[in-house]
Amino acid sequence: MGKRSYEQLDQAARIEIYRLHADGKSLRFIAGTLGRSASTISRELKRNSKASKKWAGGYDPQRAQELTARRHARGRAHKLERLPDLRKRVLQHLAEGWSPEQIAGRMSQEQASECISHESIYRYIYWRSWSFKETLHRLLPRKKHRRGRFSKNGRWSKMAILERVSIHDRPAAVSARTRAGDWEADLMSFAKPGQFLLVAQERRSRRAVLVRQPVKTAQAVADQLSTLVGQMPAQAFRSITFDNGQEFSKHYLLSRRFGIETWFCDTHSPWQKGGIENAIGRLRRRLPRKTDLAAVPETDLANVVDRYNDTPRKCLGFKTPLEVFLEQGVALQT
Repeated sequence: MGKRSYEQLDQAARIEIYRLHADGKSLRFIAGTLGRSASTISRELKRNSKASKKWAGGYDPQRAQELTARRHARGRAHKLERLPDLRKRVLQHLAEGWSPEQIAGRMSQEQASECISHESIYRYIYWRSWSFKETLHRLLPRKKHRRGRFSKNGRWSKMAILERVSIHDRPAAVSARTRAGDWEADLMSFAKPGQFLLVAQERRSRRAVLVRQPVKTAQAVADQLSTLVGQMPAQAFRSITFDNGQEFSKHYLLSRRFGIETWFCDTHSPWQKGGIENAIGRLRRRLPRKTDLAAVPETDLANVVDRYNDTPRKCLGFKTPLEVFLEQGVALQT
């Protein structure tokens, strides 16, 4: 028998493993569906489900992908680790105030025997800073202690979001606010650490929902949104638009449980979900950033959102968001 070739699991496969495992399917069933061996599925679940100081345990596809990427990064020695002469030259130029791009460009121009890209220099600097608590990042022109990942379009962005669908693929009816049941959501942060409110607004009626968000984690936000969705009729919650914050990275759980479509704005383009941005701005009038949320009773929060939903809006022909939302509900039932 020939030796079986091994192919690394990708993000899509891990999401499918999560879905089937959550549905109670056996390891053999999951393996057969994905065309993998049962031992591969077993190893994947065991290796990436272990509890840690920051993780209560359990399998999550995005976390599994991140853990695998970290293991691979640790397993490969960086070029500057393998080549001490090259490392010495790079660090010397950094100490002289050169940027990684200037170092790489100069080496390429001189056609040195050993060259390196500026991206590789950045990766080495931040790897040493994060893994070994070194301060090499202080040699960089801006001395930044962290940096985003480089995206395919040449811009710096946050970690990729699984199953992300661009706002540009959103149907025209959603963008034009001509149908009911399309929402936007964002977190409202306060000056005191660990204090957040989750704000959701229906695009057509502008009716807002406001709830406390104890923890700013992707799972906690997805759970909170699931609770909100579960409290409404199916036709009242068809889609939701987010920004690219990692707290919304488990949006796919909403899609799988409720069939809700999810859309994401371009990076650094909050105006593309202007409705929720406007809503948070209005809510700030009564809940400024300096507010100690722990000292605000639930009744006061309810009064804030009720006042918002009962205020006439010019864009609604001076009807209130609540009036339009209730009219939509009647229309959907008839």
